[in-house]
Amino acid sequence: MYKNAVIAAVVPAYKEEKMISKVIQTMPDYVDHIVIVDDCSPDATSEAVGTSDDPRVTLIRHEVNQGVGGAIITAHRAAMDLGADINVVMAGDAQMNPDYLPSLLDKVTDGGFGFAKANRFYAPESFRGMPGYRVFGNIVLSFFTKLASGYWNLFDPQNGYTAIRTEVLARVPLDRVAKRYSFENDLLIHLNILQVPATDVPIPAVYGDEVSSIRLSKVIPELLHRLTVGYWSRIWYRYVLWSFSPIALLLFMGLALFVLGVGVSIWVMFQIAGSVVATAATVMLAALPLMIGTQMLISALQLDIQATPSTPTFAPFQSNRSD
Repeated sequence: MYKNAVIAAVVPAYKEEKMISKVIQTMPDYVDHIVIVDDCSPDATSEAVGTSDDPRVTLIRHEVNQGVGGAIITAHRAAMDLGADINVVMAGDAQMNPDYLPSLLDKVTDGGFGFAKANRFYAPESFRGMPGYRVFGNIVLSFFTKLASGYWNLFDPQNGYTAIRTEVLARVPLDRVAKRYSFENDLLIHLNILQVPATDVPIPAVYGDEVSSIRLSKVIPELLHRLTVGYWSRIWYRYVLWSFSPIALLLFMGLALFVLGVGVSIWVMFQIAGSVVATAATVMLAALPLMIGTQMLISALQLDIQATPSTPTFAPFQSNRSD
């Protein structure tokens, strides 16, 4: 246990026969359960796990590959069945340094947060060793994930080193969360809809000789689709369905005016190209919707940033709680 909470490490593993033993061996003593999901690995990942005599280990093997998100979801469910209070995701390639695990756990045990995640970009030297194209990609993806998820206080969304209260996890519709590389992004969207307070924890990454199996041509369209759908889902649930917020009013009216302004502007340009003199009234007919629409969209964005669930609300775990 850690600060009166039962801790489970959930470990998605795919082709990790070389590193999975190290993950088990370096797992801290205060971790009560280690749930490893072999996501239909073609190598001997399961056999490597089987060589461990650690009684905390629970091994689950997928007969069909479900992706990293699917493996994490399976492990989360198994950990909750084991009675865990907090689930921590630990990669099967030993890239997540267990020495920093208390920093994550402190935020969700007695720090008042329902979800905490690592952030590798807390200082210029913190992501040293990461290829330049990955740094750029993470920065761009972080902005789009902020916009889609509504967690404007979080960065480095693809960092899977996370800790979450199982009472929060039980409220998340896990069947609807993305099961592949967009899992982390989609989970943030679902957590924001539930208004779960979340925070970043500065933790440097560990880089080894592993080779990524991610195919950008497949992952990027999936991420863009998931973030687009997730954004509108979040707006619908948080600002329309449950309570019609000024954010929704400003957003929808701003979009309508902006589109109208763009349409009129295109029409005016065609008129000018046809040697028709544009009057001041015609120009204002295009400019006013654009200016007012833009101002409304900026106001909606500002209010959305202010609505970020970043204030701790959960009570610390009690030693005399009943199991």
